[in-house]
Amino acid sequence: MKNTNIPCYVFNTHQEAEEAIQMLSRSGFDVKTLSLVGKGYHSEEQPVGFYTAGDRIRSWGSTGAFWGGIWGLLLAPAVFFLPGLGLVAMAGPFVAALLGALEGAVVVGGVSALGAALTQIGVSKDQVIKYETAIKMDKYVLMVHGNAEEAETARTVLQNSQAWKEA
Repeated sequence: MKNTNIPCYVFNTHQEAEEAIQMLSRSGFDVKTLSLVGKGYHSEEQPVGFYTAGDRIRSWGSTGAFWGGIWGLLLAPAVFFLPGLGLVAMAGPFVAALLGALEGAVVVGGVSALGAALTQIGVSKDQVIKYETAIKMDKYVLMVHGNAEEAETARTVLQNSQAWKEA
């Protein structure tokens, strides 16, 4: 799964991230190759709880509809409490990389588990800080796993969306 130049897109709100994923899905893109990471709540949208139901995670609270809808499309939904970030929700192939970083204690040189997982999947080290900062600022990071052709297809579709900026 390692890609030396994994494209990542930063969205300011969960609505923007959902719109991007829906655009990709409508274009025929295999959304199972996408990962989404975000804090999963904002000050006015705190979920009360999360639970699993098969391969889906549901939550109570105003972001529950967002994460429930996204997790219906993406693989491996998960919620973690990460030091320095707090409660972080994610789905997609990135979850396995984070689990590997957490289980293997791959936290070296001041890099967080999230940073180590980003590096492990091929995000350049200079970009890791940008994405961690975006998540700390309650933004959402969408990652496209796959080959160069799939990355270009996603880029082309997402260029039609005004919601994202490529970091």
